[in-house]
Parts: sequence; structure tokens; C-alpha cells
Amino acid sequence: MLGYVTLGTNDLEKAAAFYDRLCAEFGVGRMMGDDNFIAWGKPDGGAGIGLTKPFNGEPATIGNGVMAAFQADSKEQVDKVYKMAVEELGAPCEGPAGPRGEGFYAGYFRDPDGNKLNVFCM
Repeated sequence: MLGYVTLGTNDLEKAAAFYDRLCAEFGVGRMMGDDNFIAWGKPDGGAGIGLTKPFNGEPATIGNGVMAAFQADSKEQVDKVYKMAVEELGAPCEGPAGPRGEGFYAGYFRDPDGNKLNVFCM
């Protein structure tokens, strides 16, 4: 399945602080990086997420219809991460945490660059 997702950023330091907090809720820290790129994930594998300043030097822009999703262990973890992102980290809400059809529970928000994110459990 999916190995990792990389999202563009125009302010790596600001975005990194956001993702440091978000990823810590899933027990994941930074696994690699340099002045233009940071990746979070588990050293033993599994899906991860990265941030990068665009290689071509152009400004990072968001993709219309693009979203990265973080899988939670429970509805309680979905609620906790969603609340932290929106209330503590200032993420714009794109849909409050709650049921989305049978067996799917999710909350939607945006990162500091406007990339759409989701935290969910099934």
C-alpha cells in the first residue's frame, strides 16, 4: 500500500513544529531531514509523512482534492488529535470529528500551508 506522503511547505520551521506535535500523538518522530526536507515515521517501516520546500524553487501550493490521512487507534484518539490541531495549533477546521458513514469516524483540518489533513479510525 502507501509508503509515505510528501507535502510542500513555504515555511519548513513553522510546519515542522505543527507536524512534530501531530506525529507525537501517534508515537512517531522525525526519522530524517535536512535544510529543505523533514520526514516523520517509524524506523522499522510503515507509512510516513514528509515536508519539503519544492525542489524547483517555486512556492509550495496545495492540491485541490489532495488529502493526507492519519490513522488513529480509537474515536478518543481522533477527538484528541483533531482538538489539538484546531484548538492548540490553530489548524483551520474542514469538518469536525464525528461519524462519517457506517464504521468510519474522522475529523478534518488544514496544516499551516493549507494542506488538507484527516485523522480517522475504522
